[in-house]
Amino acid sequence: MSARTALVTGGAGFIGGHLVERLVADGWRVRVLDDFSSGKEDNLADVAERIELLRGDVRDSDCVAKAVHGVEVVFHEAAVASVPRSVAEPIFTNSVNVGGTLCVLEAARHAGVRRVVYAASSSAYGDAPGLPKVEDMPTNLLSPYALQKHAGESYCRLYSELYGLETVALRYFNVYGPRQDPKSEYAAVIPKFITACLRGDAAILFGDGEQTRDFVMVYDAVQANLLAADAPRAAGRVCNIAAGRRTSLNELIAVIRQETGAKALPRHAPPREGDVRDSVASLDCARDLLGYEPQVALREGLRITIESFSARIE
Repeated sequence: MSARTALVTGGAGFIGGHLVERLVADGWRVRVLDDFSSGKEDNLADVAERIELLRGDVRDSDCVAKAVHGVEVVFHEAAVASVPRSVAEPIFTNSVNVGGTLCVLEAARHAGVRRVVYAASSSAYGDAPGLPKVEDMPTNLLSPYALQKHAGESYCRLYSELYGLETVALRYFNVYGPRQDPKSEYAAVIPKFITACLRGDAAILFGDGEQTRDFVMVYDAVQANLLAADAPRAAGRVCNIAAGRRTSLNELIAVIRQETGAKALPRHAPPREGDVRDSVASLDCARDLLGYEPQVALREGLRITIESFSARIE
């Protein structure tokens, strides 16, 4: 029996790199498309000899057509994944996050790809009232990034309905884990907190620190992608991917300080434009349609992440 073939766009990125490793380990033939604007070759170092790597932009239709040729499943991870950058550069981020997604869907349709699994975002919920966040609740988009990722979901649904291209949109909540970049101006909170604590610096909390998030370990996000590739009833649907647990940033930094032995107290800064106050996911849809169940508890995931950062810290 021949190996299954997958394309991972953005496969040199944080989530994409972990997904590529898992696909290779599971026996898939894997092609990666990445322009390395934020992805890193180091994220693919352990599987570099066992994958096909294409350097290119998801907005380049010829490049994407080449990338999807002969592929059964596309995992579309490529994006400019930053709320602040979308606020600063809405036209550019729209071209990647919406235009690039449309380019991937159109190429997949013409190439006879069976299914596209799309990296959507919990930012679609914004500050919509009501917790936990359920997939069919009204959205309240607070940033161009949120709008762009939600537009990608809508395109996925339309391509399922109009063209019969199977799509599944996974609304990632706050994914964290080894190899997440702490140096970017737009880095997520966990790598920034861990790096500050390991270096003995004060972590910076925007706002009062009582805002809550649903943090999910990257290994669980990868497992959700694998489930979404085949789940028979998931085509055309959107599923939350999270841990299903609220954690305040004050709680988060307290755990990280305990695990790192950090002494410095966090410093507070003004709230950031476009940030959501509270967020936690309902996992009912993911459990029902995908058979998804998060496996990694927050403290365990943080320990794994801190250990990986400790080995790489300058």
